[in-house]
Amino acid sequence: MIEQMPLVLKLALIAVVASAAYYDVRTRKIPNWLNLSGLVLGLGLNALLLHGHGVVVALLGLGLSLLIYIPLYLIRGMGAGDVKLMAAVGSIAGPQNWLVIFLVTAVLGGIAAFALVFCKRRIPETLANLSTILGELSRGKAPFRKDPELDMRNQRSLGLPHGAVIAAGSLAFLFTI
Repeated sequence: MIEQMPLVLKLALIAVVASAAYYDVRTRKIPNWLNLSGLVLGLGLNALLLHGHGVVVALLGLGLSLLIYIPLYLIRGMGAGDVKLMAAVGSIAGPQNWLVIFLVTAVLGGIAAFALVFCKRRIPETLANLSTILGELSRGKAPFRKDPELDMRNQRSLGLPHGAVIAAGSLAFLFTI
């Protein structure tokens, strides 16, 4: 169930994700100061607007995001800046809204990834990589250990600026509520 967000939280979310998208597209990095600012905004504004309950909402959003994104980071499918950005988004939006943002971001990210793979004509390699990823994960192993190209830090891997995808998912969420 989507919870209505006060206008000031919506504006904070827009400012954080738009800034992150800008930096991620330009430099392929999301600055720590920006992610920390988003966390402070989320905790502070929620505490101010919802009092004691607001801190709980912000911490639950932050915690849920880390629960889902840290494993992606550990298998090197996601950068640390993306994890921290989603934690900031979670602290601003709260757990229920963050989950919807996550799902919208996942769908948009999948569409963008398919478009990138198609345009780069790397469909066969990508299907082979997906097979390796699923096989290694099913055995409890990190896929990048079998194939270094599956490490998002590898120069040969195709990558999307996930901060921009997170921004698109967050904005799509905000324009539908």
